[in-house]
Amino acid sequence: MHAPPSLYAITAPELLPGERLFSAVAQALEGGCGWVQYRNKTLKHPAERLQQAERLQRICAEQGAALIINDDVALAQAVGAAGVHLGREDGSIQAARAALGAAAIIGATCHDSLTFAAEAISEGASYVAFGRFFPSTTKPQARPAPLALIKQAQALNTPVVVIGGINPHTLPLLKQAGARCFAVCEAVFGGEDVLARCRVLRGLVEAI
Repeated sequence: MHAPPSLYAITAPELLPGERLFSAVAQALEGGCGWVQYRNKTLKHPAERLQQAERLQRICAEQGAALIINDDVALAQAVGAAGVHLGREDGSIQAARAALGAAAIIGATCHDSLTFAAEAISEGASYVAFGRFFPSTTKPQARPAPLALIKQAQALNTPVVVIGGINPHTLPLLKQAGARCFAVCEAVFGGEDVLARCRVLRGLVEAI
């Protein structure tokens, strides 16, 4: 089973229009993000989604990184992605595991629920994601999760990813609470110099 990296980048179409999607992801990988999740809820044309995912898969493969597809098992299969991330309403984890195989990375959104996380793990999830822990511009309506949940989730004996409002100010608080894998979106892709932004976050992760 793949262990999540310390930095896990999640794309957002509003931050990454056009060709910027590909150049910014390449910079994020160079800056230390080990996984990239392709997330685009607004693009309705399957051919365009396939084209974008194929290019991202090539970029990730060149860098030795894993591409995770948000909510679309068929797309993950089509491009040979490392895995898929499923929200609570996005289909069966068991079915995704059956389709993608034992080696696939399958993540589950758990918000603030240890109960749902345990269910997801029993169905075959590789990691569970909790959050938002801080206000998030990309998911402003997401239910908040308490920092204490991070320690409690360690009892699940499955990799935990934290998400929601992570930036250079909040990452140290999450790290102090026990977090080891940080899913980031605006903190990486919300400015021009993606490489520099990643290096700042990487430095905070690696700080004693």
